[in-house]
Amino acid sequence: MKRAYRNRVWPSPSRGGPPHPTTAPPPPWIRPGGHRIGGLDALLNPTTMEGLEPTPAGSKDSPWLSSLYDHITLTVALGLSSTSRSYTLPWSLAPCSILALVCKLPIKSMHAMPSKSLKRFAIMPLLLALASCATAPEEKVSLLEQVKSNGELRCGVSGRLPGFSFVTSEGAYTGLDVDICRAVAAAVLGNPDDVAYTQLTAAQRFTALSSGEIDMLSRNTTQTLSRDSAGGNGLAFAPVVFYDGQGVMVRKDSGITNLEGLEDKTFCARAGTTTERNLNDVMQAEGIAYELVKFETPDQMEGAYLAGRCDAATADRSSLNSSRAGFEAPDEHVILDEVLSKEPLAPATVDGDSQWADAVRWVVHGLMAAEEQGITQGNIDDQVTSATSGENQENAAIRRFLGIEGDLGAKLGLPNDFVVQAVRAVGNYGEIYDRHLGPDTPTFIPRGLNDSYVNGGLHYAPPFN
Repeated sequence: MKRAYRNRVWPSPSRGGPPHPTTAPPPPWIRPGGHRIGGLDALLNPTTMEGLEPTPAGSKDSPWLSSLYDHITLTVALGLSSTSRSYTLPWSLAPCSILALVCKLPIKSMHAMPSKSLKRFAIMPLLLALASCATAPEEKVSLLEQVKSNGELRCGVSGRLPGFSFVTSEGAYTGLDVDICRAVAAAVLGNPDDVAYTQLTAAQRFTALSSGEIDMLSRNTTQTLSRDSAGGNGLAFAPVVFYDGQGVMVRKDSGITNLEGLEDKTFCARAGTTTERNLNDVMQAEGIAYELVKFETPDQMEGAYLAGRCDAATADRSSLNSSRAGFEAPDEHVILDEVLSKEPLAPATVDGDSQWADAVRWVVHGLMAAEEQGITQGNIDDQVTSATSGENQENAAIRRFLGIEGDLGAKLGLPNDFVVQAVRAVGNYGEIYDRHLGPDTPTFIPRGLNDSYVNGGLHYAPPFN
């Protein structure tokens, strides 16, 4: 990086005054044969200040602050010349005119100072300069812009939960959580297939997000205060995509029908989840003794449960349902009626990037709002035509929602028709649910709380205004 300086030498007793500017040699820090001292040694070692003497009184070239005032930039290097008793201080990082005011008083006050006081006092403005004149931090680029630039959305999923995120024998990812990733990719990039999936265990997921390994997490993750807060995991949650609760699965032939029947029994659970705390809270409140064995992945937990290493398996009810669907004899296992906790499962992004969090959040809202209005993957193009030149062309609310008028998408950094792109790719929320958890699937879970508010459920999208 070039450093701005004046081709000038400061007066010294050996010269008796400043040379003419056209004949002035280069500054001492670049003069051949000059004595060079740099870095913190030059600033903090008092011996480097021994050669300082006040500029001759009455010299119009004094003090050196006049040049410093014009070229105030910051560096931690102090150059001294072996042939001159004067010194030069180049500042090279950022303009900082306040430094001139900080330095001016001590420099002019050096005339009457003893040498020891001079050394101590003269270094103060230099240290102040280092602390106060740092370059301004670079503006942080939102992940939204990085995803656009990369042309790919990196999405963290489980990959082991049928109905939510599962890898087929052909290597394709499928499930409700997967379709959320695809919807975001369609809205941001225009192509639902521009997704790179990363399979993560419960223990790995937050580190992968905070380290930047993934752009978003769509992996049956419970929204909690500790995970949402800056003092905790520092996540920014999108709307809940599945309202769940922790349950317990046992073998039907065990005769166990409630928690009391699990007194002194062993539970299998997954590590890195809220499961352990929830189970402990409930069993302690009920005064029921139990043992717990934890596993890293769902496959490990299922294997231990089926092998008889534990009497019961506990996890989110949706997860237990997915696991049971993959058993050779699913009817030989039952999920107890007791619900141990509330488990609102939601996608998440890293906190501190509101533009990216807003984009993901409103894509999910768009899927839910589309269901409320009867807009589906099958009729989305007809809806656009109707709102453009048909019977709905006077319906301002529909036109805004579909991006035909207004700039709602642009406010998020997305195309104005981002909802159209998402619904065209994966359907509305109800279609996604039915495709992966509906009555015609092996992982069927009645919608219940996961229905739209118009049908008595909890899903409710804010207005697109």
